[in-house]
This record gives sequence, structure tokens and C-alpha cells, in this order.
Amino acid sequence: MSVTLRAAAPSDAAAIHSLVAANIEGGHLLPRSIEDIRDHVARFFVAERAGQVVGCAELARLSSTVAEVRSLVVDESLRGQRIGTRLVAHLASNATTAGYSTLCAFTHAPGHFVRLGFTIVPHIWMPEKIAHDCNGCALFRRCGQYAVTLPLRDGVHIRPEQPAAVIYGGRSVAARRPNVERLQLDPVPVFAGVDESAVPA
Repeated sequence: MSVTLRAAAPSDAAAIHSLVAANIEGGHLLPRSIEDIRDHVARFFVAERAGQVVGCAELARLSSTVAEVRSLVVDESLRGQRIGTRLVAHLASNATTAGYSTLCAFTHAPGHFVRLGFTIVPHIWMPEKIAHDCNGCALFRRCGQYAVTLPLRDGVHIRPEQPAAVIYGGRSVAARRPNVERLQLDPVPVFAGVDESAVPA
């Protein structure tokens, strides 16, 4: 049975809230109250299957040029079917049409976004997010989330049917490595008595 994407309606607020609430324990989503979702339901898109909402994502405005993917979740029973990829691509398309130049997300699991063409960046590169949400967060300055961004411009889009590739100006770019790990720097031992002039440059 096929899954269709559409803009959320006010009547979808309860289903969106249930999806988000069911996935908070995994640590990948921030809690959302039903009132908050009702207030912002016009910014959501949903994936629907057999009349049931099985996925959702919000396109949240951070500034006139930057939008954020929020509350991206797919029902556990339907994961692995590229529904999340389609939702992100749908948000990217709508963000481009709305005139945004950057789409961002903050996530504990950046591999999914990196495979779609997003780039991991330092949090300080996203002052719009810091000003909008981070300053008032209890985890500010010790956040475990990664910031990822995707430039939005003509010729750049996500291809849901090939989520491991991105099109730049009509040219396919090779997939990035799916495994994303924090960079670990090991100290280099210093040996006493070594004549540094004898070490080749």
C-alpha cells in the first residue's frame, strides 16, 4: 500500500503528537505538547498510509533565510522504506519555494542527513538556532546534538529514490560515508634528546 505526503491539517495534530511522544524515549526527539503542535500544525507535513498518519516533519522558520527540520519521525513499523527521506526532500522543496537559502537540522544521529547531502557544521555557524532555541535550553553548551545544513538553491535537491546521492547543478555527487563518528585526537609523544634537525621536512 502506497504512502502519500501532504500538508498537515488541524485534525492531524493528535496523530502527530502521538508519533512524537512514542519516539521521545529513544533520545532523538524533543518533547512537544499537543498545544504546541496545534499552534504550529500549518508548518507540518505528514506521510499518510491507508488513511493513517505514519510520519511527520515540521519546516520551522528560524530567519528569513534559514529553516529547520523538526520533529522528523516515521512509525517504527514502516522504517526502512525511505519515508523519512521523502519527508526531508519534501521539506527541502517547500523551503526552496518559500525563499530560504539554508535548511538545517539538529540531531543525535546525523548519518541519515549526511547521506542526503547535508554537512555537519559547528553549532556556532547556526546563530539563528542559538538565538531562537539554544540560549534558553538547559543543555546549552553541553548539547550532544550535531548541527547539519543543506544549501538550497537552483539545481540542488535531494533525490528520494536515490537517498545516497545528491544532485549539484545537474551532476550526481558520490555518496558520503554513512558512518559518522566524532573525531578523536591522540597526543603525539615527544621524545627527549631527538635532534629535530635530523628529521626530514
